[in-house]
Amino acid sequence: MKILYNKMVFFEEVETKSGAILKRIVLEKNHFLLEQNPLKESKYGRMYRKIKTKKPDFYMFWEIKDDEFTGKVLVAEICESKDLDEVLENFLKN
Repeated sequence: MKILYNKMVFFEEVETKSGAILKRIVLEKNHFLLEQNPLKESKYGRMYRKIKTKKPDFYMFWEIKDDEFTGKVLVAEICESKDLDEVLENFLKN
């Protein structure tokens, strides 16, 4: 394998004012992905809480650039390779 591009990316754990411990993926200065806060009583906070109880290896990150939400979301699930077909079929159904 030949490296075509190399960039430093930082993974951090941060604590919000409400005490939630979230993961943050720093892409560059003023550009990062922030995990959905499961303590929030928003639509996505409630959904994330519910999904995490069933699938603890599911993640949802909001993109923030220059202190603004971009409207883009990274959704991922860490799974065993034997479960990959089921995960992909579930994405295709929805």
